Amino acid sequence: MNEGRKRKRTMDYWLLLTIMGLTIFGIVSIFSASMYNSGISGSPFSYFTKQLIFAIIGTILMITISNIDYRKTKQFAPLVMIGVIVMLVLVLFIGTNVNGAKRWIRIGSLGTIQPSEFTKIALILFLAYYIERKKELIRSFRYGILPVIGLALIVCGLIALEPNLSTATIIGALIVGMLIIGGMNLKYFIPVVIAGVGGIVFMIISTPWRLTRMLTFLDPWADIKGAGWQICQSLMALGSGGLLGRGFGQGKAKLLFMPEPQNDFIFAHIGEEMGLIFGIILIAVYLFLIWRCVIIALNAPDSFSMLFCGGMAGLLGLQVFINIGVATALIPVTGMPLPFVSAGASSLISLMCGMGVVLNISKHCNI
Repeated sequence: MNEGRKRKRTMDYWLLLTIMGLTIFGIVSIFSASMYNSGISGSPFSYFTKQLIFAIIGTILMITISNIDYRKTKQFAPLVMIGVIVMLVLVLFIGTNVNGAKRWIRIGSLGTIQPSEFTKIALILFLAYYIERKKELIRSFRYGILPVIGLALIVCGLIALEPNLSTATIIGALIVGMLIIGGMNLKYFIPVVIAGVGGIVFMIISTPWRLTRMLTFLDPWADIKGAGWQICQSLMALGSGGLLGRGFGQGKAKLLFMPEPQNDFIFAHIGEEMGLIFGIILIAVYLFLIWRCVIIALNAPDSFSMLFCGGMAGLLGLQVFINIGVATALIPVTGMPLPFVSAGASSLISLMCGMGVVLNISKHCNI
């Protein structure tokens, strides 16, 4: 009996070590990817220092949340959801405009936050809370699914206005996935997916720059000095890395050739400096991380914890696929950070907060 209780109080340290390993690797990779660009305008340690600070803040929050019983955390799900919706509205009015997009709110000298990144975690938390409470009605379209669709339209609509179609698409996919896990009648699956895909297609064909990006994806080499520049530079960086890479700090693409090497295209930078073999190892580490979340979900003590861990596994899987898919030209270019590795406070801190809940849930599982 005592041994069983002790096991339940122990978090999944494999999960924790994997998260910290990816975060530390990300800090080092960001330094290598950004030192040239940062050195031109100031200190080569600029991105490195910021990411280190974000990692410390995120780790403190993750460990703190991991020590709060998830059954108490879930009670705040509605307030958290309302809070991020307010932030999504505010960013459209007071957000910082970067390249025609309003996705960030500046917090004085502390930098910026991106509400859409926190929305992903808030939505997983709220849906797990909602589906658990409405599990008897979730098979009903009118009383169970329709309210979720209404929430999806509000959240995805606000994010699409930023504009940020990739995040809106991920959130839509997460909603459908969690509804299925929660017991949604599959006869509603096809109509919901068709409506979602139809909305995405409409947004693409009705926006010239999105349509150009889609056409460029089909043949990026046709406009290598224009719309195809990003993906062509990414592919050349990956190709020049070979099996073992050029060596840490020896990459050439970061010398103002490849845009955002510390963020959206960090996988291409890693492939160039560390090679194909290390790239495969990195993917394997992500698969292990996702697998641990799935194992915790399968052994979760209740439906909320199962849904939350399943949602986090889905989020990690989608973001890894999209980021690496963009870098390798498997999907059209779109902005999506590589979890725990890409530069950015909002992505790192929000993911660590979400994983804090998963770590707490793992204490209640016999794994």
